[in-house]
Amino acid sequence: MSPPGRSKGEYRSAQHEGTPVSGETPWEAGRFDKRAGPQKVLFGQMYEDVGVEHAAFAPGSRVFCIASAGDSAMALSTAHDVTAIDINPVQLDYARSRLEGAPTITGSAERMVGFGRGAMALVGWRRAVLERFLDLDNLAAQSAYWSAHLDTLGFRIATDALLSVSGLKAVYASPFLAILPSQFGRVMRDRLARCFAAFPNRDNRYARALLLGETPSAQAFDVGRIALVGGDAAAYLEGCAPASFDAFTLSNILDGAPAGYRKRLFAAVQRAAAPGAPVVLRSFAVPTHTTPYDASARDRSILWGVVDVRPAEALEGAVGVPIPVFG
Repeated sequence: MSPPGRSKGEYRSAQHEGTPVSGETPWEAGRFDKRAGPQKVLFGQMYEDVGVEHAAFAPGSRVFCIASAGDSAMALSTAHDVTAIDINPVQLDYARSRLEGAPTITGSAERMVGFGRGAMALVGWRRAVLERFLDLDNLAAQSAYWSAHLDTLGFRIATDALLSVSGLKAVYASPFLAILPSQFGRVMRDRLARCFAAFPNRDNRYARALLLGETPSAQAFDVGRIALVGGDAAAYLEGCAPASFDAFTLSNILDGAPAGYRKRLFAAVQRAAAPGAPVVLRSFAVPTHTTPYDASARDRSILWGVVDVRPAEALEGAVGVPIPVFG
């Protein structure tokens, strides 16, 4: 089935449709910092392991996703009809350009990670060292290499400084920092170690993107199965007919958003969801408790504290169970 409002094979541009913005989410500013200024491309590529979605979504699903840099929408379009939304028109224009064949660019996130990558080179994370590490495919060897060559005292001191909340205030507005755990440097080191102990580096494109700044190879996608929409996710879903979507992947759009917006978005998802529709949520936050919906052990992308996959009916407010991403 095609996404709501689109004929099969039609590529729909955000220039021709939109939904009202909400004023409720910091993502609307189109910037990570708190300074006034033009909206920017925040993400030149996406750092979400779409394998989680491939495992959770039934073939031929009508999928609702966050557009961001377009990677997830493109990957999912080989098996699903995808409606991809973004509240930042500059980011959406960039996603559209990629569907039309434009190359990836460096977004705000990549520039900040690149700065951190340069700092890590000063404490021994040189490219040759990382190349040797990323060529490994034996988990025991990876863990041993990590301990001997990468998880050094200098690295720990540097990450504690670079990822301290006080240090991050220079580049991030306070809503984005509110969800970060204390000792974020230690938390991220634990996530790195967890990933390297669980997945072979040689086949992990997400590890290469993060550690080396590599752009993943172009992937196959079906542009005729992707609809781009400009606007706010909650507002758009509120305007959809019931049971419009069979699956949802919402990225980490609730990181930094107030509780009221979370409640509104969950209600809108439940309204637009077909029975049993799975919802994938990600967050930089640390889980507050264990949950049967935790999919983080299947995620190769390193960054996320929570990867939560649950039916729409189990979202907060439906059964009264708090979701660890936002608890």
